[in-house]
Amino acid sequence: MPTIAAQLDRIFRSAIQDAFNMASDPQIGVSQNDKFGDYQSNAAMGLAKLMAEKTGTEANPRAIAEQIVAKLKLGDVATEVTIAGPGFINVRLSPVWLGERLNEIFEDARLGIAPVGEAQTIVVDYSGPNIAKEMHVGHLRSTIIGDAISRVLEFQGHKIIRQNHIGDWGTQFGRVVLAIWYLVLADHLNQVEALNRLVAWMKAASDAKDEAAKGEVVHAVAELHRYFLSQDPDGSVIFEPKLSSLKLKLGPLEALYQFVTAVTDSKAAEGEMIGENPLASLPRLFTTFIQDPKNPANKQEELAWRKASEATLETCNEIYTKLGVKLLPGDVRGESAYQDDLPGVVAELKAGKIAVESEGATVVMVPGYEAPLMIQKSDGGFLYGTTDLAAIRYRITKLGAQRIVYTHDSRQQQHFAEVFWTAKQVGWAKDVTLEYAPFGTMLGDDGKPFKSRSGATVKLKDLLDEAEERALKAVTEKQPDLPEVRRKAIAHSVGIGAVKYADLAKDRVSDYVFSFDKILALDGNTAPYLQYARARVRSIFRKAGDAEVGEIVLESPFELALAKHILRLGEVIDQVARELKPHHLCAYLYELAARFSGFFENCPVIQSAPALRESRLALCDLTARTLERGLELLGIEHPEQM
Repeated sequence: MPTIAAQLDRIFRSAIQDAFNMASDPQIGVSQNDKFGDYQSNAAMGLAKLMAEKTGTEANPRAIAEQIVAKLKLGDVATEVTIAGPGFINVRLSPVWLGERLNEIFEDARLGIAPVGEAQTIVVDYSGPNIAKEMHVGHLRSTIIGDAISRVLEFQGHKIIRQNHIGDWGTQFGRVVLAIWYLVLADHLNQVEALNRLVAWMKAASDAKDEAAKGEVVHAVAELHRYFLSQDPDGSVIFEPKLSSLKLKLGPLEALYQFVTAVTDSKAAEGEMIGENPLASLPRLFTTFIQDPKNPANKQEELAWRKASEATLETCNEIYTKLGVKLLPGDVRGESAYQDDLPGVVAELKAGKIAVESEGATVVMVPGYEAPLMIQKSDGGFLYGTTDLAAIRYRITKLGAQRIVYTHDSRQQQHFAEVFWTAKQVGWAKDVTLEYAPFGTMLGDDGKPFKSRSGATVKLKDLLDEAEERALKAVTEKQPDLPEVRRKAIAHSVGIGAVKYADLAKDRVSDYVFSFDKILALDGNTAPYLQYARARVRSIFRKAGDAEVGEIVLESPFELALAKHILRLGEVIDQVARELKPHHLCAYLYELAARFSGFFENCPVIQSAPALRESRLALCDLTARTLERGLELLGIEHPEQM
């Protein structure tokens, strides 16, 4: 069933064609003020300007509006059409017609929202954690915004291919393998306690910015490294056998990875020699080893890297499950998947004279940007842009993408603009829509990027755990008699839903201040408020017992206000899909809950006469189902009880 806006659009287009023998956009939208009508057309002003340009004489928008109205064939859709101001055409919908539409959609699981006529294959790129690092709050926005966009587009009927473009290549490659090497050998040689002391020492030295202290730590690590080498010079005695059975956990691995990074990045490392190689060069050497298929130790490093990937993704998948997002292990395709394709990408760009040599490097000069897109360094290494271009080519040629959506923070604007331009120029994305959906930053109360009290980056798992703990405390205070398992289930739905909704309810391009007290409130534009509103609607049916629903008849202005809003869901979904902004759906649901509250307070349901009770129960059911559908499209649970 077409949306109301779509029906009015068709009717107005026909009227404009009949009146002026020309096609023009009716510019249909919801009226800004209910007292003038329900929908509004701003077509007259645009037509007046167009006619003035064609004829050279000034046209009167109001007179044009009158001619459009004279040709309108609204039938029983509207009870009133008026012209306001310079030529705004307002339409007030018929209560009878609205009631008929509600009755038509009542039995439809999709609430009368038909799938799109021409479905596309759409790739949505989101989340993108890094190997050997726990997801932090910065990954929250990409993950849940991408998931909400995917859900909305999927509901429309498009084929959605989710892609988790994880960071699993580059310098960290060597650091992670080196960290695992330390972990395995330290465990075998009972040196874990010594390593723990070194980690603490290095952190203290780093916090104090004391290069002398750093130098002492680096020296100690170098000695430990020499000892390891003397025990297992090629890794075949200890490293390889222990590695095969090693069970890695991301927490300890990340701590050691940070330790290796701190030591090898330190200036003090430049003077420490291990054999013939400075300590600072170890990550690069490990990376070279693992990327060289001729290297005899390649299998060891590959196994270590695979185990690091598994440990990382195991933790990420736990978070995805907790968040209720639809990313699956099969959706992972990281940077490493494209490494064999990178030389071909560069060669093709060179052949098309899109890429050029510059100071030994290969770059693409993109119009409008001073800094070029570098795709190959002078030493032959590749960069993020090269990998992203290879991913675009793969997604189009192998996955059949017709539209590709990227959810990344707003600092990547230039990068994606240059990558998209390059993909278009080389011809890969000639008929493919490439879209960048940037988002702002989560801020703390101080207006700065959200950090822990110690100033460290907040891990996403810790944020979600705290949200559930706070929600559980609130649920326990309100419902102490509920079984613990039930209270925990509600706390999960409320806590996780609150975190997600607080983010999704803001225009994604904006920064926003995160506050647990605000996001968990039962009033205002929050997930708990909407979850409570939905539970409140469903509680009516428990109280109504065996009462049945019947044909909807709209009489009260509160019924009409609720009915018109229910019927706008399809328009809002179209807007979210078009603009890639889930906050429009959040605003719609908040308004729906507010209109239901007005209806419920002014229109008795159970206490009404039988026919009226049946009509209002049906309206309640449609409200609950609309709230449920909207929350599901946002990826937010709706518990039966709050």
